[in-house]
Amino acid sequence: MTVWDDVVGQERVQVQLSAAARDADTRVTLEARREPAPDASKMTHAWLFTGPPGSGRSTAARAFAAALQCTSPDRALGGEPGCGFCDGCHTSLIGTHADVDVIRTDLLSIGVKETRELVRRAQLSPAGGRWQVIILEDADRLTEGAGNVLLKAVEEPASRTVWLLCAPSLEDVLPTIRSRCRHLTLRTPSVAAVADVLIRRDGIEPEAAHSAARATQGHIGRARRLATDERARARRATVLKLPLRVEDIGGCLKAAQELIDAAAEDAKQVAEEVDVKETEDLKAALGASAGGRMPRGTAGAMKELEDRQKRRKTRSQRDSLDLALTDLTGFYRDVLALQMGSEVALANDDVRDSLDRIARGSTPEGTLRRIEAVVACRQALDRNVAPLLAVEAMAVALRAG
Repeated sequence: MTVWDDVVGQERVQVQLSAAARDADTRVTLEARREPAPDASKMTHAWLFTGPPGSGRSTAARAFAAALQCTSPDRALGGEPGCGFCDGCHTSLIGTHADVDVIRTDLLSIGVKETRELVRRAQLSPAGGRWQVIILEDADRLTEGAGNVLLKAVEEPASRTVWLLCAPSLEDVLPTIRSRCRHLTLRTPSVAAVADVLIRRDGIEPEAAHSAARATQGHIGRARRLATDERARARRATVLKLPLRVEDIGGCLKAAQELIDAAAEDAKQVAEEVDVKETEDLKAALGASAGGRMPRGTAGAMKELEDRQKRRKTRSQRDSLDLALTDLTGFYRDVLALQMGSEVALANDDVRDSLDRIARGSTPEGTLRRIEAVVACRQALDRNVAPLLAVEAMAVALRAG
């Protein structure tokens, strides 16, 4: 099993990264012998992975990082870097390699302070590996100031430092940064490819794997959660009932409130898994007594943690709500496919009765307006409109058709 096995449905990207890893390996070998590196190389110091959610941007970046750190002796015999079994590959993939930093945020943005720390680390030589690799999974969440801080590091990197930035699209990254990166575009994997991964790697039953992959239209992470988490399946079922519940204004308002409550509950469950441990760890680090009394001068640190947890909860609630709106868009996409007589596979075939009912009771023009209403709701949430107001306005628009 090589490091590329989890890079699903991205054959072209895999070929490019594999070639770059070979050139990087050659460069390190020649430098160790004090021989000049070849002028032409497919390796560069900064990469930008873009693609729709679920396409596997961060997975591809991790696989590339593992290939760069590969220490397999087979390389000397012509083997490809990225064996998947050596210590360099294994620790890179599980996140414990000393020279591979994976940066993700559970907040709404990445600020200047965090970015300066990244830049400082990027100037260090590898501690024991072949390269210093920094994977920034949420490059689209950099503030403008943070982007400007990062720009200098990308412009003038250390000789053995590689930046791997991930974002949904080129437009989500500052032009000055993306112009200094080699760009790789990932596509949404096929339903069959995602199902195969769920069966092969996660041991999920074939029927459940294909159902989850079809329902999420190739989004690997969502498909895995849908196949393994009963709460995710229950939330999706609630969302897909919404189109049948907006027949009057009262139903619209009630459905909107239930959608918001479901997102809040999902965020609460996520927070409960992390917040308690974070708080207890910080109290222990600050020397809290057994009875819970905090030493003097530690209130500021506790307040900072509480603020960060609050921002993370807001992010989790928005992500959960956005996921619900994505499912709702998929529902109306299936309705439109039925109305137009398309032979495209339905994502929500498990609720075919509801799809048929909505399709018979409306027109394709009305369905398009409903899809536009869902898109408008997502845009309103991006502009920080109060979630309940945005969802209520969407529900009323869905009723009007």
